[in-house]
Amino acid sequence: MSRGLFVSFEGGDGAGKSTQVAALAQWLEDLGRTVVCTFEPGDTPLGAVLRQAVQHGDHVNARTEALLYAADRAHHVAAVVRPALARGDDVLTDRYLDSSVAYQGVGRELGADTVEKLSLWAADGLLPDLTVLLDIDPKVGLGRLNTAPDRLESAGDRFHRRVRKAFLARAAADPDRFCVVDATLPRKVIAEAVRERVHTLL
Repeated sequence: MSRGLFVSFEGGDGAGKSTQVAALAQWLEDLGRTVVCTFEPGDTPLGAVLRQAVQHGDHVNARTEALLYAADRAHHVAAVVRPALARGDDVLTDRYLDSSVAYQGVGRELGADTVEKLSLWAADGLLPDLTVLLDIDPKVGLGRLNTAPDRLESAGDRFHRRVRKAFLARAAADPDRFCVVDATLPRKVIAEAVRERVHTLL
């Protein structure tokens, strides 16, 4: 590839995304590659402000929420993701635009197509080379959390089940981009499955 590899990790809360980002990063670095690990929302100074507003602010309606995530993504892609890929670095992100489609488009019932168009516009059309979907029952995932729930984590079981269904539907519609892994499997088993899929892209 002329640029770095771009991999996003998606899934419900408590699925283990950050753990698997770290595992894949270590494997790629062991291969001699340079890796940038990032996340959405909030991995820039501006993003940190937007993250606080969208996850913990009061009176944020669904449309405002979607726009705040889109603003974070536009800045994140321009400031972090694209420059790293252009340098030839691999970029691993904990959440990307599929989260917006699942959470705001379907979970908040704003419309998957509407939010996808907004997200693609914000990202200037940039899609990951691979999206790892760590699939987990929402009750199991939320039960793993050891911090106070934020606004989205507190949205209720029906909301989170809509989100899970949306993630799985997107994966089924685009199997070339998605790699779906059962997030209840042992961490090493999940990491191996992800490495096998990434290896085909290298």
